[in-house]
Amino acid sequence: MQSNNSLPHDRWVAVIRGTIAVTLISGVLSVILAEILMLIISKGMDIQGAIAAFLMPIILATPVLFHVLLKTEQLKLANKRLEAMASTDWLTGCLNRRAFTHEVDEALKTRRGTLLVIDADHFKWINDQFGHEVGDRTLQLMAEAFRRATDGDGLVGRLGGEEFGILLVDHPEEMAALAADAIRLAITELEFLPGGEHRLSVSIGGAHGVPGTGFAEMFRIADERLYAAKAAGRNRIHFGAAA
Repeated sequence: MQSNNSLPHDRWVAVIRGTIAVTLISGVLSVILAEILMLIISKGMDIQGAIAAFLMPIILATPVLFHVLLKTEQLKLANKRLEAMASTDWLTGCLNRRAFTHEVDEALKTRRGTLLVIDADHFKWINDQFGHEVGDRTLQLMAEAFRRATDGDGLVGRLGGEEFGILLVDHPEEMAALAADAIRLAITELEFLPGGEHRLSVSIGGAHGVPGTGFAEMFRIADERLYAAKAAGRNRIHFGAAA
């Protein structure tokens, strides 16, 4: 279990506010019930009895209630972190393939979109020439470049190895093409080794889809276009339309 101090400030505020609100309500209800009972069996409560009836549940319940609310907030936070871990690629921080596929299917139920499938050119050569540590760092740099290039306006996922996916929602075809080219250019500007002696490039396959198309059909078309871009010389973009 996480330490109490790991809760963010707003969650601490929620715990304290909840504790105060519930204990005050409990105190008021205690006074009302005690007064009703005393009216039934006698002439009602005096001021000392009312104070005792108000303070007793507060004194007894506050520590227990605070503990329960605190543990509840910690459990919520832990669940959110587990959900994030389950949907995030450990190396790049992008959505993993399962989460990306799900998000694409959900987004395309009612909206049109463009799926870009992006593959790093000659990535095996990078691993063989400079080692897997440099290869991993290269993937991280690429993921950062994808997020910057989409500026929060698209879903970014790692589909496996050096292959990434980006979904652009509600982009006209011309705008999606411009976005894809901006992504391609952003990668060519990266320096994955000190000194800038070696440059990266990516090939991109894209598929334009109408609402209801779904990930599987979009990916099939985009993957075909990706291989066409590779065959045409790499560092380029080919688009197709999903049925």
